[in-house]
Amino acid sequence: MNDLASSAAKTRPTPVEAPLGWLRTEIDRLFDDFGRPARSIFNFGASALAPIPALDMSEGDKEYRLTLELPGIKEDEVEIAVAEGVLTVSGEKREEEEHKDKGYLISERRYGGFRRQVSLPTDVDPAAIKAEFKKGVLTIALPKDADAGARARKIPISQG
Repeated sequence: MNDLASSAAKTRPTPVEAPLGWLRTEIDRLFDDFGRPARSIFNFGASALAPIPALDMSEGDKEYRLTLELPGIKEDEVEIAVAEGVLTVSGEKREEEEHKDKGYLISERRYGGFRRQVSLPTDVDPAAIKAEFKKGVLTIALPKDADAGARARKIPISQG
Protein backbone atom coordinates (compact mmCIF):
# COMPACT_ATOMS: atom_id res chain seq x y z
CA MET A 1 0.00 0.00 0.00
CA ASN A 2 1.47 3.37 -0.94
CA ASP A 3 1.81 6.31 1.49
CA LEU A 4 -1.25 8.13 0.10
CA ALA A 5 -3.51 5.10 0.45
CA SER A 6 -2.08 4.39 3.89
CA SER A 7 -2.74 7.98 4.97
CA ALA A 8 -6.32 7.87 3.65
CA ALA A 9 -6.97 4.59 5.45
CA LYS A 10 -5.79 6.10 8.74
CA THR A 11 -7.80 9.33 8.48
CA ARG A 12 -11.15 8.09 7.22
CA PRO A 13 -13.36 6.07 9.59
CA THR A 14 -15.03 3.01 8.14
CA PRO A 15 -18.73 2.23 8.63
CA VAL A 16 -19.37 -0.62 11.04
CA GLU A 17 -21.42 -2.71 8.61
CA ALA A 18 -19.17 -2.27 5.56
CA PRO A 19 -15.43 -2.25 6.30
CA LEU A 20 -14.63 -1.19 2.73
CA GLY A 21 -17.55 1.25 2.52
CA TRP A 22 -15.22 4.25 2.66
CA LEU A 23 -13.37 2.97 -0.41
CA ARG A 24 -16.61 2.61 -2.34
CA THR A 25 -17.63 6.13 -1.29
CA GLU A 26 -14.30 7.55 -2.48
CA ILE A 27 -14.53 5.75 -5.83
CA ASP A 28 -18.13 6.96 -6.25
CA ARG A 29 -16.91 10.51 -5.55
CA LEU A 30 -14.30 10.24 -8.27
CA PHE A 31 -16.87 9.15 -10.85
CA ASP A 32 -19.45 11.73 -9.68
CA ASP A 33 -16.90 14.53 -10.04
CA PHE A 34 -15.40 13.43 -13.35
CA GLY A 35 -15.95 16.15 -15.92
CA ARG A 36 -17.26 18.78 -13.49
CA PRO A 37 -15.83 22.27 -13.82
CA ALA A 38 -12.72 22.71 -11.71
CA ARG A 39 -13.90 26.00 -10.22
CA SER A 40 -15.55 25.60 -6.85
CA ILE A 41 -16.04 27.24 -3.48
CA PHE A 42 -13.65 24.81 -1.83
CA ASN A 43 -10.66 25.11 -4.15
CA PHE A 44 -10.56 27.72 -6.88
CA GLY A 45 -9.34 26.00 -10.00
CA ALA A 46 -6.91 23.48 -8.52
CA SER A 47 -8.79 20.28 -9.23
CA ALA A 48 -12.17 18.94 -10.28
CA LEU A 49 -12.04 16.62 -7.26
CA ALA A 50 -11.67 19.42 -4.71
CA PRO A 51 -15.33 20.49 -4.18
CA ILE A 52 -16.20 17.51 -1.99
CA PRO A 53 -16.28 18.65 1.66
CA ALA A 54 -14.28 16.83 4.32
CA LEU A 55 -16.31 14.31 6.30
CA ASP A 56 -15.85 12.58 9.67
CA MET A 57 -18.05 9.80 11.04
CA SER A 58 -17.82 8.57 14.61
CA GLU A 59 -19.78 6.04 16.64
CA GLY A 60 -21.10 6.40 20.17
CA ASP A 61 -23.24 4.12 22.32
CA LYS A 62 -26.56 5.56 21.14
CA GLU A 63 -25.75 7.26 17.84
CA TYR A 64 -23.37 7.82 14.98
CA ARG A 65 -22.21 11.38 14.37
CA LEU A 66 -21.41 12.71 10.92
CA THR A 67 -19.55 16.03 10.58
CA LEU A 68 -18.93 17.96 7.37
CA GLU A 69 -16.91 21.14 6.98
CA LEU A 70 -18.75 23.65 4.76
CA PRO A 71 -16.79 26.93 4.94
CA GLY A 72 -18.58 29.93 3.51
CA ILE A 73 -21.85 28.04 3.03
CA LYS A 74 -25.08 29.22 4.63
CA GLU A 75 -27.62 26.90 6.22
CA ASP A 76 -30.24 27.61 3.53
CA GLU A 77 -27.75 26.53 0.83
CA VAL A 78 -27.52 22.97 2.20
CA GLU A 79 -29.97 20.10 1.67
CA ILE A 80 -29.99 16.78 3.55
CA ALA A 81 -32.01 13.74 2.43
CA VAL A 82 -32.14 10.05 3.28
CA ALA A 83 -33.47 7.28 1.03
CA GLU A 84 -32.86 3.54 0.84
CA GLY A 85 -30.11 3.58 3.47
CA VAL A 86 -28.14 6.42 1.85
CA LEU A 87 -27.74 9.88 3.36
CA THR A 88 -27.16 12.66 0.81
CA VAL A 89 -25.81 16.09 1.72
CA SER A 90 -25.75 18.58 -1.14
CA GLY A 91 -25.62 22.29 -1.70
CA GLU A 92 -24.59 25.14 -3.91
CA LYS A 93 -23.13 28.53 -3.22
CA ARG A 94 -23.24 31.59 -5.43
CA GLU A 95 -21.48 34.72 -4.32
CA GLU A 96 -20.80 37.86 -6.30
CA GLU A 97 -18.93 40.97 -5.17
CA GLU A 98 -18.29 44.22 -6.97
CA HIS A 99 -15.86 46.86 -5.71
CA LYS A 100 -15.31 50.30 -7.22
CA ASP A 101 -12.40 52.32 -5.92
CA LYS A 102 -10.60 55.25 -7.60
CA GLY A 103 -11.44 54.22 -11.12
CA TYR A 104 -10.75 50.51 -10.63
CA LEU A 105 -13.52 48.00 -10.99
CA ILE A 106 -13.17 44.58 -9.42
CA SER A 107 -15.85 41.97 -9.86
CA GLU A 108 -15.42 38.58 -8.21
CA ARG A 109 -17.65 35.56 -8.47
CA ARG A 110 -17.40 32.40 -6.42
CA TYR A 111 -19.70 29.52 -7.03
CA GLY A 112 -19.81 25.77 -6.87
CA GLY A 113 -21.87 22.85 -5.81
CA PHE A 114 -21.22 19.68 -3.91
CA ARG A 115 -22.93 16.40 -3.21
CA ARG A 116 -21.77 13.85 -0.68
CA GLN A 117 -23.45 10.47 -0.16
CA VAL A 118 -22.88 8.09 2.74
CA SER A 119 -24.21 4.55 3.08
CA LEU A 120 -25.73 4.33 6.53
CA PRO A 121 -25.13 1.44 8.92
CA THR A 122 -28.16 -0.86 9.10
CA ASP A 123 -28.93 0.05 12.72
CA VAL A 124 -29.61 3.76 12.03
CA ASP A 125 -33.18 4.97 12.64
CA PRO A 126 -33.84 7.19 9.57
CA ALA A 127 -36.89 8.83 11.16
CA ALA A 128 -34.81 10.15 14.09
CA ILE A 129 -31.95 11.78 12.14
CA LYS A 130 -31.25 15.39 13.20
CA ALA A 131 -28.88 18.04 11.88
CA GLU A 132 -27.27 21.19 13.27
CA PHE A 133 -25.34 23.84 11.34
CA LYS A 134 -22.97 26.07 13.29
CA LYS A 135 -20.00 28.22 12.16
CA GLY A 136 -19.58 26.40 8.84
CA VAL A 137 -19.76 22.91 10.33
CA LEU A 138 -22.72 20.62 9.67
CA THR A 139 -23.24 17.96 12.34
CA ILE A 140 -25.72 15.16 11.69
CA ALA A 141 -26.83 12.88 14.53
CA LEU A 142 -27.76 9.39 13.34
CA PRO A 143 -29.49 7.67 16.29
CA LYS A 144 -29.21 3.92 16.53
CA ASP A 145 -32.43 1.91 16.30
CA ALA A 146 -32.72 -0.29 19.39
CA ASP A 147 -34.98 -2.73 17.50
CA ALA A 148 -32.60 -3.23 14.54
CA GLY A 149 -31.26 -6.52 15.93
CA ALA A 150 -34.79 -7.85 16.50
CA ARG A 151 -35.64 -7.35 12.81
CA ALA A 152 -32.71 -9.50 11.68
CA ARG A 153 -33.55 -13.16 11.22
CA LYS A 154 -32.00 -16.28 9.83
CA ILE A 155 -33.60 -17.60 6.63
CA PRO A 156 -33.97 -21.38 6.50
CA ILE A 157 -33.11 -23.15 3.24
CA SER A 158 -35.58 -25.73 2.08
CA GLN A 159 -34.58 -28.83 0.19
CA GLY A 160 -36.18 -28.91 -3.19
